[in-house]
Amino acid sequence: MSKRKKGKARPYGSEKLSPGQLARFIDQSLLKPEATEADIIKLCKGAIKYNFYSVCVHPYYVPLCKAILTGYDTKVATVIGFPHGVTMKNVKVYEAMQSVLYGAQELDIVMNIGAVKSGNWCFLEEELSGIISASGSVIHKVIIETCYLDEEEKRSVARIAVVCGARFVKTSTGFGPKGATVRDVKLIKDAVGDKAAVKAAGGIKTLAQMLKLIKAGATRIGTSAGVGIMKEAMSKGSNE
Repeated sequence: MSKRKKGKARPYGSEKLSPGQLARFIDQSLLKPEATEADIIKLCKGAIKYNFYSVCVHPYYVPLCKAILTGYDTKVATVIGFPHGVTMKNVKVYEAMQSVLYGAQELDIVMNIGAVKSGNWCFLEEELSGIISASGSVIHKVIIETCYLDEEEKRSVARIAVVCGARFVKTSTGFGPKGATVRDVKLIKDAVGDKAAVKAAGGIKTLAQMLKLIKAGATRIGTSAGVGIMKEAMSKGSNE
């Protein structure tokens, strides 16, 4: 098993988190369509080195990640209906089921954004309930893509996601025009309370950004810049 990095916790702003503790907030993502097997292997090696909570990849690469990460603390996450969420409901259900069979331990599900913007709340609940109930006891995160929603829509979809069984509400895919914000993390956390956690994702590139989002209430951070953030954290810690 991989070993968590230990050592005295260093103060980063108002947070007192060691680099090893910071690493356990991170879902290290690689969701570029042109990513190769070599890129995925590199992703997994970095995740093992820093003991990230998970890697998040397209379903096609779940078996490869599972093979590499078996025996380590880093989990395998994948995306469903990515990146726009407008795939047919039964296709998303099948994708979720197959991803779990391939070895995915967490599913980041893109809700049907068009249905929400059309006010079709019944469809949203039916779709999310169907996907979550069909894919077993893995961790489900619902991506609500905050950049396309007004505040009342954000609150409503967050609450519906919880009712449907989601363990996390996630801000963004990273493919929209805007990613995670402190304001949205606080809004979602206020909407779901203790019934679910918040994952911030989209445009998170620096340690300072990550810490602001954690302070706002995020307990998981989705980023493709995890290695850089960890290097920054370890550098700041060693210079104090």
